[in-house]
Amino acid sequence: MQWRTTMTLIALLAMVAPAIGAEAGPGAEAAHRAEIEAWRAARVERLKQPEGWLSLVGLHWLAEGSQTVGRAPDNDVVLAVGPDRLGTLTLADRRVRLALADGVDARIGDTDAREGDLVADSAGTPTVVRFGRASFVLIERSGRFGLRVRDPEAPTRTGFVGIDHYPIDPAWRIEARFEPHPEGRTIEIASVINTLEPMANPGALVFEFGGKTHRLEAIDDGSGQLFLIFADRTNGRETYGPGRFLYAAMPEDGRTTLDFNRAYNPPCAFNAYSTCPLPPPENRLDLAVTAGERRYDGPHRAAASGRAPR
Repeated sequence: MQWRTTMTLIALLAMVAPAIGAEAGPGAEAAHRAEIEAWRAARVERLKQPEGWLSLVGLHWLAEGSQTVGRAPDNDVVLAVGPDRLGTLTLADRRVRLALADGVDARIGDTDAREGDLVADSAGTPTVVRFGRASFVLIERSGRFGLRVRDPEAPTRTGFVGIDHYPIDPAWRIEARFEPHPEGRTIEIASVINTLEPMANPGALVFEFGGKTHRLEAIDDGSGQLFLIFADRTNGRETYGPGRFLYAAMPEDGRTTLDFNRAYNPPCAFNAYSTCPLPPPENRLDLAVTAGERRYDGPHRAAASGRAPR
């Protein structure tokens, strides 16, 4: 999944940050603040990249068989940007092949071929189909194939208003106890596109806050850290409605740190064309996590030419 690739980049950034605890001395709070500010700045820069999450303008699920694709309304798959007729896509036996229309200025991956198979994100690095300033890749979710379309001139990118945060608060940097699960255990994770996917669930993180014990089920997404999808009592009012993401270092001696100052919005908070995972029921905290990213109030839907992609 492409969101996993992005999550891995975020996790790697977290891994290189210095470990700062209460025992680090009087400069620990200032160092922690500098660490979080640097992390926030790097995250915004990633979002603003021409092919980042802010550039999404379409998500189109493919049907079996052949279908035309392009901007003209008589196509089977109507794009928000690009030529009137880009070409024809054929989905058969889990294989997706694109034949470009005659005379169209487009490129399939790094080749000059006018026809070729597309690699989905589930099978490795997806094939990028470029046409003018825009592009799309093939994604797979629970056996369904779709096109994820990007345009660097998307209103969600050109109109990006930045990210609002709660004040950095070291009180939200909390030591947690890791409770391992039996090897091979998974947890079912739902998504905003109504899929359900089993994900590796190596254990839970248990922590104390506000005089109560709280628990979060952790996911191993291959990033080298523990991935947490959680909801809390700020959702829908102060923070993104469905929930937020957080990474924690792999435990050492059964302990790790949850720094909720690093809690961040999923891609779906910024556009309508992502396939974000949702917090499992076990990760709905009876707690208002007043740390990390707040609700995003900038443009959420990119509609080139005033027409929303279907």
